[in-house]
Amino acid sequence: MRRTLFGVGVLLCALGVLAVPARAASPGPVALVGVPGLMWSDVTLENTPNLWRLAGRSAVGSLSVRTVGNVTCPYDGWLTVSAGVRSAVGQRCGLPPEPQAFAQRAQVPDFPTLTSENVAPSAGTVGLAPDSGDCRFAVGPGAALALADRSGNVDVYQPYPKQDTRLAQCSVLALDVAVLVRGYLDSDGKLTREIEPRTPGARQAAVRVADQMVGTFLDQLPANATVLVAGLGDHDAVPHLRVAMMHTPDMSGTSLLGSGSTHRDDMVILPDLTTTMLAAAGRSPAEIPDTAIGQTWQAGPPITLNAALQHLRTADVAGQTIRNSGGIFFTCLAVLQVTFYVAAFLLLRRRKALGTVRVAAVALATIPVSTYLVNLFPWAATGSPTVVLVAGIATIATTLTALALLAPRVLSRGRRENILIPLGVIAGITALVLLADLLTGTSLQLNSLMGYTGVVGARYYGLGNIPFALLATAVLLVATAVADTLVRRRHRLLAVALVAALGVFAMVLDGWPGIGSDFGGVIAFVPGIAVATMIVAGRRVSLIKLALYCVAGGVIVMAFAYLDYGRPPASRTHLGRFVGQVIDGTFLPVITRKLEAMLHTLLSPNLMPVVIAAFAFLIFALFRPDTATAGVLPIAFRRAPMLKAGLLGALVSGVVGMLVNDSGAAVLSMALALAIPLVLSTGIRALQLSTIEAPVLEGTVITAKDQTAQDRAAAEQRAR
Repeated sequence: MRRTLFGVGVLLCALGVLAVPARAASPGPVALVGVPGLMWSDVTLENTPNLWRLAGRSAVGSLSVRTVGNVTCPYDGWLTVSAGVRSAVGQRCGLPPEPQAFAQRAQVPDFPTLTSENVAPSAGTVGLAPDSGDCRFAVGPGAALALADRSGNVDVYQPYPKQDTRLAQCSVLALDVAVLVRGYLDSDGKLTREIEPRTPGARQAAVRVADQMVGTFLDQLPANATVLVAGLGDHDAVPHLRVAMMHTPDMSGTSLLGSGSTHRDDMVILPDLTTTMLAAAGRSPAEIPDTAIGQTWQAGPPITLNAALQHLRTADVAGQTIRNSGGIFFTCLAVLQVTFYVAAFLLLRRRKALGTVRVAAVALATIPVSTYLVNLFPWAATGSPTVVLVAGIATIATTLTALALLAPRVLSRGRRENILIPLGVIAGITALVLLADLLTGTSLQLNSLMGYTGVVGARYYGLGNIPFALLATAVLLVATAVADTLVRRRHRLLAVALVAALGVFAMVLDGWPGIGSDFGGVIAFVPGIAVATMIVAGRRVSLIKLALYCVAGGVIVMAFAYLDYGRPPASRTHLGRFVGQVIDGTFLPVITRKLEAMLHTLLSPNLMPVVIAAFAFLIFALFRPDTATAGVLPIAFRRAPMLKAGLLGALVSGVVGMLVNDSGAAVLSMALALAIPLVLSTGIRALQLSTIEAPVLEGTVITAKDQTAQDRAAAEQRAR
């Protein structure tokens, strides 16, 4: 009996012990190693053995170091880590100031100035009051800036890495390795272009010194430490993607590194470091301030080290190529567009070279989608990425042009030719490519000449402003092209439903958080869809209705943003963060900055000439059709009446998009660059067919003016 009671007692005690919640083990220290200027091309087994070994057991990715300006100096990078939001010190850009040391502690000079609203009001976020007995250990000026509390104080400070037993006693540590950028500073200590060209050998020597400093620091860390390595700054006036590494105690191999901020598994941003450090130090999501906009770094798919480094080095090459080629590309595109409109005006009024003008118009319209489709091929991994990129775009554009012009022959055999087929092919492919890209993670927009790149850092996922203009224009044109056939077959209700449904589907993807995440695009898309749908339905469009639809677009996008705001802070996109700014009253600077950017685009020499030339051509084509363009647009609208709905809807979305987006004139110019050539090519084909099909009176082909008068009389007769 006693044995039974004893056994029951032991069992109850065991169950009681199991029922008590296990106390979570305290996390190990988190250490940030900042090496401003470090690129993946610097990391090799021979030159950087310490970084190479660490990369072999870490998650590795590209770090976009963009802060406020185009170039991020080390001061900006460290201050961004401290604040948790992109920050910049303006004219003081260079290396962080040397702290004032007293005993083992130190204080960052003028730190209260940095926390003013004009610089970095949330500076000191990483240096939040530590737990009892805890400390922050900084090595170097940048590390002190990152770990300082709201008053600028650091618990333990060293000017350079050396053996110190206190290093293993602190929970948050940071090392500043600035040897890669010192050769790029002027006499005042500010980051500038190189005073003297630095030879590859000199840079490799500096990289070796940096690796030795990193190795000395890493050797003193306990085995349970989380190590973050970041090339958190640019080394000269040319931005690059930088090194990002994360090693946790449970890692033994290499994987890719991403975060929710970029929605990519191989790229992170500077503000992510703040959130990642606080989370690794044991802070719960509720304890991380809302001002820290970054999201924690996450290890992604496993990969071999060599494959990872090749992938990341290629990503920097792609970003650099797009950044260096973007201005030239848009200048060439503007010259091509303006030249085309002038030549078309001169040739059409004389009815000469109609076929040549038509082919050129279709070819121009294929260029935008070709800049995305070329990313299906590894052009950045070739020996001459710029040449291969340009050749790839030209090849794809040529192929699409031939496909669009040959399609009517295949689809119209034995029937009257549908003049909207080439327009439908190009607009349909453009819409399909962009919609598919949205649904698959926008890999085609990244590092595209008409997309965005992590090197510039304006956007990392979702639908950019130029892609929005192309998507809205393409969707409305292809929808109304199909609707035209339905209306002619007396299925007007179905045509209206098609235009509305396809437009709403694209609009939802455009604005949905995490997919398109486009704020201004929704505002502009809604009135364009409404105008096109009303014209297809045979309804009258007024300015009051147009204004109401613009308001409706604003209401819809704010609904998307509010849904995003309801998610946890770590999962929100910029839509949800904007709602938070509206609630706390800090949204006005955001709107002011976007308005200033929009107004600045109105003076762009690459954008406004396209807008002016396209609108001038369109006005002449509509109001002086016979003397200016041989009446191509009236003939096209007469033969395909719903084409007008698509064109007007696209113009409305383009104009509204220009006013509500910081890209401004870029939105309208790209909408016109796609819509006007396609509509013009349709009108030219309509003119060619009307010339062939028109009756001959006294040996003279009826002119467009005569044909228009006959059609008007026939329409009046049918109405009577």
